[in-house]
Amino acid sequence: MLKFEHKLRGNVALGINPVGCMQEVVNEIDYVKKKGPYEGAKKVLIVGASSSYGLATRISLAFGAGADTIGVSFEKGPKSERNLGTAGWYNNIAFREEAEKEGLIAKNFVQDAFSYESKQEVINYIKNDFGGKIDLVVYSLASGVRKDPDTGEVYHSSIKAIGEPVVGPTIDMQEQLYYTETLDYATDQEIADTVKVMGGEDWQLWMEALKEADVLADGVLTTNYSYLGTELNHSYYGQATLGAAKADCDEKANNINALLSDINGKAQIVVATAVTTKASAVIPFFPVYCIALYKVMAEQGTHETPIMHQDRIYREMIYGGKPEYDEFNRLRPDNWEIDEDIQAKTKALVQKINAENFKSDMTAYDMLFKEFSVLSGFLVENYVEKDVTLEELKALKY
Repeated sequence: MLKFEHKLRGNVALGINPVGCMQEVVNEIDYVKKKGPYEGAKKVLIVGASSSYGLATRISLAFGAGADTIGVSFEKGPKSERNLGTAGWYNNIAFREEAEKEGLIAKNFVQDAFSYESKQEVINYIKNDFGGKIDLVVYSLASGVRKDPDTGEVYHSSIKAIGEPVVGPTIDMQEQLYYTETLDYATDQEIADTVKVMGGEDWQLWMEALKEADVLADGVLTTNYSYLGTELNHSYYGQATLGAAKADCDEKANNINALLSDINGKAQIVVATAVTTKASAVIPFFPVYCIALYKVMAEQGTHETPIMHQDRIYREMIYGGKPEYDEFNRLRPDNWEIDEDIQAKTKALVQKINAENFKSDMTAYDMLFKEFSVLSGFLVENYVEKDVTLEELKALKY
């Protein structure tokens, strides 16, 4: 029987618990069901559907709005007892199994979303097996590497500052260590490469391909998740390489709006709140901000996990008639995070955190660590340990 080990390298998870991953999907489905049904999109494509924002979006739309969904993600299945695959592989399986119990279509494409071949396979499926049209396209892809579909050149993103280095405190969850880190500044090439990987180019390519294939319904909506943060993290996020990539998404949204104008479509940038994801955990300094922010927001009753946040976005804001936009027409569900009182209290707490107290009750370190662990199937609520063999895992179909 397999033993599942919660192994980390810094803030990167190395081990997974497939049973726990699948249980967490069920937990998130139950959360949405308890909130009740809502009217929303019925035919949905989600690019980047296997974890965090993308998975939570898929769960909310399927089990809240009754949507049939297509999910595209790049995940790996089990190979050996030491290589059980990725958490997203099991998330996809659990989602499909639960959705099909409800009579919903839940098609998983596990492949490189950046390639033209993947786009064409999805288009063929929409035409032949999905009713011919989709009314919502969610772009939630998080990758550090992208292969240009035209040139074959491989680009790598960088999490770096722009202009000058940034020095500040961060946390290593493997070593349970609080320390000072220096974030080096990016070269012009590194900035450009980060935009190439994490900007809006592939989002626009998806929308162009779908539009040309005539599989977008009249009035189609496409969303892309961004993050802006506040003065507490601008130096290493909003004004850094990650911020440059997000700014590119704003530009591409304008292009997509022009593209969709003749079918009354809309491209919507959604500025999401700070949540625990595999991607956010490796952003320098961000864990310290989170353990302060989460503590303050939890005390106010406004802290959210990805499923809570995404369900609010679609249930209340996009399809519930209560949107909040900024002057650039971006949807702002981060309104709870950027509230002046919340930020003032978060700033005050950040300034008190040090190596001696960062794991104390004064902060939300335990909350951050649990939420991070859940992403890999550990510390999951309602988890029941089971004897599982490698052969049983290999027999699961995505």
